[in-house]
Amino acid sequence: MSKSQIAAAIADKAGIKKKQAAEILEHLAQLAYKNAKNTFTLPGIGKLKLKNRAARIGRNPATGEQIQIPAKRVVKFTVAKACKDAILGAK
Repeated sequence: MSKSQIAAAIADKAGIKKKQAAEILEHLAQLAYKNAKNTFTLPGIGKLKLKNRAARIGRNPATGEQIQIPAKRVVKFTVAKACKDAILGAK
């Protein structure tokens, strides 16, 4: 779904205007960007976390040559169990 489709669905369900629903989505995104370093949870969907990835040795797929990959910070998203169960079905 696109952002406008999500905003339209939220607007229909909540009885608000599409523009207001789009603004809510934009505010939610900004809130997630600001708080991801401290872990940002979307209830029932998952968590955004900032993680440190260690330096490692990798391999250039074209030449097979070993290369050093430096340490870096990455954003991780962990899917909530409720979301997995709703999409894949409970085991």
